[in-house]
Amino acid sequence: MKRFLIVDDSKVVRMVARRILEGLNFETAEAENGELALEACRSQMPDAVLLDWNMPVKSGIEFLRELRGWPNGAEPKIVFCTTENDLAHIQEAIGAGADEYIMKPFDSEILESKLTQIGLL
Repeated sequence: MKRFLIVDDSKVVRMVARRILEGLNFETAEAENGELALEACRSQMPDAVLLDWNMPVKSGIEFLRELRGWPNGAEPKIVFCTTENDLAHIQEAIGAGADEYIMKPFDSEILESKLTQIGLL
């Protein structure tokens, strides 16, 4: 079973994402900011990360840059899921190593479509 890390400071968003992902047969874990997400990755690297941009302690883009800079070559799929929907943010995320980008609010159809596009489904 593939493992998904859901990183968002909103408990509601994490709950909705967990329901959708578990319904698609993913094992899930959660983190409420980028720093906790890095700790989770150090203990068990997920197959994929659903990542918010704006969070306290460490933002999603900071998390992504740090994760992609790790020397061990771990390359989980990264799906940004955020309200930051302007072209500059999307280009920055993709340039930093994100695999896909979806806007909030999202539903199961949108998430399932993006996961199919990046080869997780």
